[in-house]
Formats: sequence, structure tokens, C-alpha cells
Amino acid sequence: MSKILFVVTGAKFWTLADGTQHPTGFWAEELAAPYRTFVEAGHEIVVATPGGVVPVVDQGSLAADANGGQAQADAIKAELEQIDQLRQPVALESVELADYAAVFYPGGHGPMEDLAVDATSGAVLTSTLVSGKPLGVVCHAPAALLATADESGTSPFAGYRLTGFTNAEETQAGLADKAKWLLQDRLVGLGVDFQEGEPWAEHVEVDRNLYTGQNPASSRALAEHMVKAL
Repeated sequence: MSKILFVVTGAKFWTLADGTQHPTGFWAEELAAPYRTFVEAGHEIVVATPGGVVPVVDQGSLAADANGGQAQADAIKAELEQIDQLRQPVALESVELADYAAVFYPGGHGPMEDLAVDATSGAVLTSTLVSGKPLGVVCHAPAALLATADESGTSPFAGYRLTGFTNAEETQAGLADKAKWLLQDRLVGLGVDFQEGEPWAEHVEVDRNLYTGQNPASSRALAEHMVKAL
């Protein structure tokens, strides 16, 4: 059994362009589906957040229309309630990468608030990339890659092929015109080779040890690719 580190946003809101706070957190499916996949494959999960704060789920990700119906929404909510690690996360600052076989970042708008500017998270991402260990990042979580840039704006992820939540998806979700910045734009500015799939469809990119998924529908497939590499 290997240990896998889940780096989860500690943000409860996302600050919009007009300064208002949009309630958020982590996206349910993007945590639950990979968690289930890794555990079923025999791996142990450790959840870490900045400062060890207890993460919150984006309530929008528990809605019936986000889960294909109320039954599925109730099921994923119950599944999250059974994950004890979410109630007792470790502090990201205390993490020793050598203890883990892989690192995974669930999305939600939360990472755009905290992980995008978190130097500790940026160091974890950089160290994982250099180590060759599988690194999985899904949906809005690639915002955390912005914290890997140095003072000149250079990131070790520049040139890597990856995906993430697209401008088209943010527009269709109704938040693009309210955001301070859009994830796809910032990632392109970071110098990555951004690959855009059809909105809301499963889309996974693998480049060396970097595994990325475009949206919630990509979460399970992303984890399955990582399991094969472990």
C-alpha cells in the first residue's frame, strides 16, 4: 500500500472582480471519485490543507443538477461524510514529500483563492514534478501552478502539456465575466501547452509524470491513469 497526498484548498470563498465573495471550497466529485479510485486500488490517502484548516465542500457541487440527479447527489454527500481525513487534515507546511508515492490536487474555485498564491503548495508541486512521482491536478486546481513561478515569471511547468477548466466552461457556468482572471488565460501566460477539449466532456492529458483533467467529469479517469503508474 502506498500513501497518496491530497492537497485540498482551505478557501471558503472566491473573491470576484467586484470584491464580492463567492462561496466555494473543493468540488465534491473531484475529491470523492479519485479518493474512491485510489482506495479501491489499495492506497492510503492523507489530506493536507494550508495551515491544516478543515476544508469545506462547494455546496454547488452537491446539487442534483451537478450530479446527474438527487440520488447521485445524496450518494456523493454521504461518501464525503465517510472520509475522516477531511475532518482531520494535516498542515501542508508539515508535509514530507518522501512519505508519499503520488500527489493529487482536487479542484473547485477554492484553489484560485488560496493555492494560486501559496508558496508552500508551489514548492510541493515543483518538488513532485522533479521527483518523477505521479502528480495529478484537476479542473480549477491547476491554478496552484501559478505559485510555482519565480520572480521572473518562469515556472518549471512551462512547456508541459496539460489541461484544466476552460474559458468556455467558465463562460457557460456563468462566472467568466465576474472573475478577476480566467484559469486558461493564466496558464497559457505561464507558458504551458494548454489543451482544450469539448466543454464538460472527459479529457485527460498525461505529459511525463504530470496528469491533468479538464473538469469534474475527468476526475475518475485521471485517477485511473495515475493508479496505472503507481
